[in-house]
Amino acid sequence: MGQTNQHSRGSWPKILVAEDDESHVLALTLGLEREGFAVSALSDGRDVVKAVGAIDPDIILLDVMLPGLSGIDICRQLRASGVETPIIMLSARNEEVDIVVGIEVGADDYVAKPYRIRELVARINAVRRRRTTPARTEVARAIGHLASASDVLCVGAVRLDSARHEVYVRDVKIDMPLREFQLLRALMEHAGHVVTRETLIDSVWGFEYDGDTRIIATLVGRLRSKIEDDPDDPQHIVTIRGVGYRFNDRY
Repeated sequence: MGQTNQHSRGSWPKILVAEDDESHVLALTLGLEREGFAVSALSDGRDVVKAVGAIDPDIILLDVMLPGLSGIDICRQLRASGVETPIIMLSARNEEVDIVVGIEVGADDYVAKPYRIRELVARINAVRRRRTTPARTEVARAIGHLASASDVLCVGAVRLDSARHEVYVRDVKIDMPLREFQLLRALMEHAGHVVTRETLIDSVWGFEYDGDTRIIATLVGRLRSKIEDDPDDPQHIVTIRGVGYRFNDRY
């Protein structure tokens, strides 16, 4: 079982760190406290879900490789139980598939080790701003409105139903996680026009995203594997080099 070390600092923002490397936890705790955060640390993944309810942190730093329960599984459980606390995944692994999986299960950002404490703090503050600024709130409301609306987008062989969160390709239903669905919707809403990577990031994650921009290329690749006849020769989602992507409206 992991041990919790909580440093109460009144109204300081509370951070729950889930990390099993003691030397890393010590350095991280000291660095975050210098930046004005109150830190609680756990080393066993099985303790994290319960601790979130008890500590009520403002943000969670979640290592991917934890004993007892992985960071991915913890994130999935927290989101499934309705916990909306911002989560940043931490990992020495920097494979694109790991980044995508972390984001798909509900993480707000992904930071690869090694990192500098100032970089991490900047990412923490960016995630917190995205969750609290009026601009972010308006984006969330807009996305919520789209998700609850009865509009259906039909472009070529692809049909996207926002209200039902369903995608069909030639009347065959395609399973699609939330981030892929949001990305596809953003492309289809602008069918026939080039959409920049920055615009796509704003559409999927909101303003002030400061994470790895490779996530867009990876998600586009996953979309192509699901909706294209030949993902290596895409006809629906076309890359416009140096700019972004276009969803063809004449295919």
